[in-house]
Amino acid sequence: MLEKLKKTLEESPIIKKGEYNYFVHPVTDGIPLTQPEVLKEIAVAVKNHFCTDVDKIVCIEAMGIHLATALSLETGIPFVVVRKRQYGLPGEVAVHQTTGYSQGELFINGINSGDNVLVIDDVVSTGGTMIAVLQALKNMCVEIAEVVAVIEKGEGKKIVEKETGLKLKALIKVDVIDNKVTAEPILK
Repeated sequence: MLEKLKKTLEESPIIKKGEYNYFVHPVTDGIPLTQPEVLKEIAVAVKNHFCTDVDKIVCIEAMGIHLATALSLETGIPFVVVRKRQYGLPGEVAVHQTTGYSQGELFINGINSGDNVLVIDDVVSTGGTMIAVLQALKNMCVEIAEVVAVIEKGEGKKIVEKETGLKLKALIKVDVIDNKVTAEPILK
C-alpha cells in the first residue's frame, strides 16, 4: 500500500531552510510534477481508512487543496479551504499559525457550528499550522471526526495530539537522514 507515494518521497531532493531539512515533493510543494496516480493512491487510502460520516472535508491552503480535491472526487464529500487570504465574509474566523519556518494568518469560512468534518493536510512536522486550525475549529463548536496528515515528519503528530486532545492519523512517516528521505507507510 502507498508504494507510489513511498517511491516518490524517497526520490525527493532535500534543501535547507535555516536548520530545517526540507524535502521537496509534489504532495508537499506541487513540484516536481504531481502525478495523478499518487493523488489517487492517497485519496483511496484516506477514503478506505478514515472517511467516517462527515459533512465536509477541510483542507489548509495551499498544499491541502489538491488532496481535498482528489478526496472530494473520490468520496463525493464537499470540501472547504482554510485560506491565507481574508475575505471579510460573515462568520469568518482568523487563525494565527506558526510553523518551523514561517508564520502568518489563516482564515476559516464556510464551516458552521455542528458541522462534522475531516481535516486533511499534506504534512505535519512541527504541528503549528494543524494545532492552530484544530483549536479554531473546536472553538467554533465544529465536530472533528478525523484529522489526517498524508506525511508525518518529526514530532508534529505527538505535539498536535498533546495540544489538541485529538488523534492525528498519517499515511506515511518520513525521516531525513544524511540528506536522504526515508519513508515508511503507516497503513498496511
